[in-house]
Amino acid sequence: MDFLNLVRNRYSCKSYSNETITKEELDAILEAGRLAPTAKNLQEQHIYAVQSEEGLAKIDKLTPCRCGARTVLVVAYNKDNVFVYPGEERDSGAEDASIVATHMMLAAASLGVDSCWINFFNPVEARKELGLPENEEVLMFLDLGHAKERKSAVSKNRKAIGETVSYI
Repeated sequence: MDFLNLVRNRYSCKSYSNETITKEELDAILEAGRLAPTAKNLQEQHIYAVQSEEGLAKIDKLTPCRCGARTVLVVAYNKDNVFVYPGEERDSGAEDASIVATHMMLAAASLGVDSCWINFFNPVEARKELGLPENEEVLMFLDLGHAKERKSAVSKNRKAIGETVSYI
C-alpha cells in the first residue's frame, strides 16, 4: 500500500480482539520509532511496551481508553535532554515524542496492526503508577492490536485542503 492510501485508511481503533500482535510486528513498530527524527538528534524518547496483565491493569487504572488492546506503548521523553528553541518559550520534548509516536502508529498500520493514540490520562499519575523516572514526561499511550470489527477510516471526513492550508 502506498503512503497516502495508508494514511487514508488508518483509523483510531476503539475495540480490540484478544489476538495479540507478534513479536516481529512489535519489533518493526518499535524500530520505526527508533528511526524517527528528533531535534538535534537528541533521541530523548523512551518507549515502554506494556503487555503483562499487571502492566495492563495499571494502564486501566489510568485511562478507560485501552479498549481491550493487549499491547500498549507508553511514549515518554527525558525532560532533561531536550533542545530549547530560541526565545526559550518551548522545547523539543513533546514534538519529538509525537514524531516518534506517529512513526510507530503509521508503521503499525502498514503491518495491518490497528492502533489508537491515547492522551486521556494524567501524565503525573501515569509516571508514578508505572514507576517511571522523575525526569520523564509521559506524552501518550499507543494501543496496539487487531480490531474486533474493522471500521471505516475517519480520515474520509476531513476538511477540504483549502480550509486548512493558506499560501503566503
